[in-house]
Amino acid sequence: MDKVIPKKKGLQKKHFGYIAGGLAVIVLIYMAFFSDRTSTYKVEKDKLIIETVTEDQFNDYITVPGTVEPITTIKLDAQEGGRVEEKLIEEGSMVKKDEIILKLSNPDLYLNILNSEGELAYKENMLRNTQITMEQDKLQIKRELVTISYDIERKERNFHQNEILIKDDLISKEEYIRSKEDLEMAIRSKELFIERQKQDSIFRSVNVETMKNDLVNMRKNLSLVKDRVKNLNISAPVDGQLGLLTPEIGQNINKGENMGQINVLTSYKVTAQIDEHYIDRVRTQLDGTLERQSNKFNLLSEEYILK
Repeated sequence: MDKVIPKKKGLQKKHFGYIAGGLAVIVLIYMAFFSDRTSTYKVEKDKLIIETVTEDQFNDYITVPGTVEPITTIKLDAQEGGRVEEKLIEEGSMVKKDEIILKLSNPDLYLNILNSEGELAYKENMLRNTQITMEQDKLQIKRELVTISYDIERKERNFHQNEILIKDDLISKEEYIRSKEDLEMAIRSKELFIERQKQDSIFRSVNVETMKNDLVNMRKNLSLVKDRVKNLNISAPVDGQLGLLTPEIGQNINKGENMGQINVLTSYKVTAQIDEHYIDRVRTQLDGTLERQSNKFNLLSEEYILK
């Protein structure tokens, strides 16, 4: 038979779960609507600056360390390689434009000059000899033309005489024909000689012009080589301060190698690295100030490179 089980009184295990869930809901509701969720940051009182809030233009400033540099820095690169023979000006000294700083030596360069001068003299001699030969050939041609013309006149006279004699049958027909052929051959030979003389004259003229052009180019080349010798004297391109000079006496310098720099001190600039965090707020033509030894200087941003 079924037996009636009496209902237990008081808290049971399942009631603890209900109570915990209810408390969690109450805590969440309190934190969501009644608790203060603002973050706090503790600072020292002496570091606080309290000012009155006013409505005005807001100026945003970026403070970065910078380096004062000359307005322009010009590199001294060797236009010609060589050995350092003499240092005329020491690093840090003031220099004037075209003032010699270093002197280099390059034996190979002087050898090139001697070779160029020798080739130039050889070409000049060849040109003179060619011109002398041309003048001698002209005289020889005139002499030969005189001889050919005299031969033509003689054969022409003989032919005209034979024309008269053949009419009276005083000479044979073969002799008459031979005199005629001799005259025609002499005339033809003169024409060929004149044609050959023209071709030879053209050839020699072209040859002379070619040699003259070669001489002009060789003189230019020699002038350029001599200008390279001038580059062995390293001079200042502008007025300024010799800020850096690395070569030492006896050192070999390669062509294009940097030897130092000249700082132009007519004005100055400030170089500062600005973090890319401020990329949206940095642009050219921004005003700035430089503080150095309790002095302030006004600056103007001309260009910027983010790093």
